[in-house]
Formats: sequence, C-alpha cells, structure tokens
Amino acid sequence: MKNNKILLFPALLLIITILPAQDAKEIVRLSDAHSRGKSMKGEMVLKVVRPDYTRELDMYMWSKSTEYSLVEVLAPAKDKGTTYLKRKREVWDWVPTLERTIKLPPSMMSQSWMGTDFTNDDMVKEVSIVDDYDQTIMGEETIGGRICYKIQLIPKPTAAVVWSKLIMWIDKKDYLQLKTESYDDDGNLVNILTCSDIKMMGGRLLPTTIEVVPTDKPGHKTIIFYKSREYDMPMSDDFFSTQNMKNPKQ
Repeated sequence: MKNNKILLFPALLLIITILPAQDAKEIVRLSDAHSRGKSMKGEMVLKVVRPDYTRELDMYMWSKSTEYSLVEVLAPAKDKGTTYLKRKREVWDWVPTLERTIKLPPSMMSQSWMGTDFTNDDMVKEVSIVDDYDQTIMGEETIGGRICYKIQLIPKPTAAVVWSKLIMWIDKKDYLQLKTESYDDDGNLVNILTCSDIKMMGGRLLPTTIEVVPTDKPGHKTIIFYKSREYDMPMSDDFFSTQNMKNPKQ
C-alpha cells in the first residue's frame, strides 16, 4: 500500500501541473465563443480622439466562426464604402476612391486601421487568441466589480502575430473579456483595451463599449460603441468574397 502511494503522488503532481494550462485555454475559448457566436452581425460607431480633433466612423460588421469577417464603413461620406475582408488566412482591403481590391501582407497587420488606435489585425481578427497563443492563468483580479481570471497569452513559435504577449482579464461568471494589455517584442506595454457598459444585446450579456488607449501617446484613444448585434443567423461562406466587398449584401 505504501508503494502505491509513492507511485500515485508524482502522477497527482503532474495532473495538478497540467490542469491550469488546459483551464486557461478553455476559459479563453469560452470567452471568444461568447462574443463571436457561430455568426454575428452588428452596427457600431468608432470614435477617434486626438488632442486637437475628434472624428467618428459608422460601421457594419459581419463574421462567421473564426474564419470569416467583413467590416464596411457607412459614414462619413469620404470613407463610405471602404471594406475589410478576412477569408481564412487572407485579408483584403477595398477602397472605393482607388477602385482597387488590395490584399494585405502580414507586415501590414500591425499598422493602424484608418488612423485609429486599433490595428488592422484588431479589426478583422486574423489571429486567433485560442489557437495562436499558449494561455496561462496568472491569478484573479476584480475589474468593474467583477472577479476575473487574469490570463497571460504567449504566441506559439509558428504564429504570425502582432503582439509578443497579451494579458487578458476575463470575467469568471459570464466569460466577458473586460481588459487586455498588449506588449511589443521588447516587452513594453503598447496599449490597454477596456470593455464596459455591459448589457443584453442580441440575446447575450455583452460589453457594448470598447476603448483602447496607447500608453505612449497622451490624449490618444479610440472607442467603439456597439449599437446593435445579432447572433447565429444563417450566413453563407460565399458572402465573404472579394466580389461582395464592393457592396455587401446579407
């Protein structure tokens, strides 16, 4: 009996060591699935704040699973009709004034999206926080009165990602992503994203305001206000085509 206890003890330690990493990935997966759904469409207002000006973009977005997304700018007039398409691992940009469809190389994914504090990757979600990163639970903290898992995400060696590290706070009760810190290759904190104004939208409890603030640019921030979201409607893969970018119809 004593020998059995000796043999079981290392195995128990191994299980305890492995479980947190598995739990962390599952927490991130559940959170991502909650905000994304099988399919989603919604209208939003994106507000860019700078020390000497403020501007707004009205947009509509469609997405399906983690493979497809399409963002169309509705206003102002000078940007109307600009669209961004993600189709699996390809990302495309349609600019009406140029009448050209441009395929974005990976090197452009870290660049600013239309002069905002979001990157191209932020808008079309080329990178999967579930599949392209290894996740580890760092502890628990309270954000906005909600107890959250604090999770570190480190990119896998083969992943073509923008950030060298993410730290994400996910609500323990409803799996809401409430805060994310993004770090560059030198380990410097680049921006802080916070989510707030939690309410029911599209039959789900969701943050309806998302704000990103760069750490090295005082007076700069970009805010997304969701006006509507719908989930899990039928949506064909063919909708997410370069031909449909010029005048999206769903």
